[in-house]
Amino acid sequence: MKVAVMTDSTAYIPKQLRESESIHMVPLSVVFGDVSYQEEVDLTTEEFYRMVKDAENLPKTSQPSIGYIIEMLEKLAVDYDAVVSIHLSSGISGTYQAVARAGELVDGITVYPFDSEISCLPQGFYALEAAKMARDNKPPEAIINRLEQMKQGMRAYFMVDDLNHLHRGGRLNGAQVLVGSLLQVKPILHFVDKKIVPFEKIRTRKKALNRIISLLEEDITKGKPHKVAIIHGNCEPAALALKQELEEKHPSLDCAISYFGPVIGTHLGQGSIGIGWYTK
Repeated sequence: MKVAVMTDSTAYIPKQLRESESIHMVPLSVVFGDVSYQEEVDLTTEEFYRMVKDAENLPKTSQPSIGYIIEMLEKLAVDYDAVVSIHLSSGISGTYQAVARAGELVDGITVYPFDSEISCLPQGFYALEAAKMARDNKPPEAIINRLEQMKQGMRAYFMVDDLNHLHRGGRLNGAQVLVGSLLQVKPILHFVDKKIVPFEKIRTRKKALNRIISLLEEDITKGKPHKVAIIHGNCEPAALALKQELEEKHPSLDCAISYFGPVIGTHLGQGSIGIGWYTK
């Protein structure tokens, strides 16, 4: 059985790596006014943050249409028997549900949708693992089982500079935003039950980052190798400094720099930073 691997654009796997690993990508979109841009296709992350800075209103985000997904699955059906399709958390987007539905409507290929219950490069870690297994001719059921195992050790924590982005995008309620704004806190956020929720409220950016590092180090002390992603919202120097700090303290870490692209960046805002990791 020949198995394809697909994910969506919010995994933020660089194009060159996607192509080398034969990972197919379905883009989500951001909409400025009446103009829609497919992220990672029509709009780079750098262009997005420049446009947001000049825009009067935040853009809106949208998932791929079921018609677009069906068209992509039909193309894959020419060369593949099955596709393992890995998507951002179903609690913040309907992309996973749309792929599951599209899979029921396309003949000639069996679709195995996987809800990462997370986003950004931690979601990409699942796709990269699936691609490796597909190369080794593993069946889709074995790939899904491996991804479920990875989920048990997957973690991600992030902080934002401005809670209003999450509130306006419907990802945090008004009371959470009001309390955070009044106290001028830098809340640490994470995914619980597929949704973004506060983890802890901390007064300064530095303390919030140190707390996230301490959560990573708690897992490191268990003695298992970790793959780490440092993810930033248009603040690469801060991410590089954080990477250097971690690698000096823990030379064995496999540490990558990634980014909050247009869709996720719309909700988190510039200056956001986070760390995601999983136990290998």
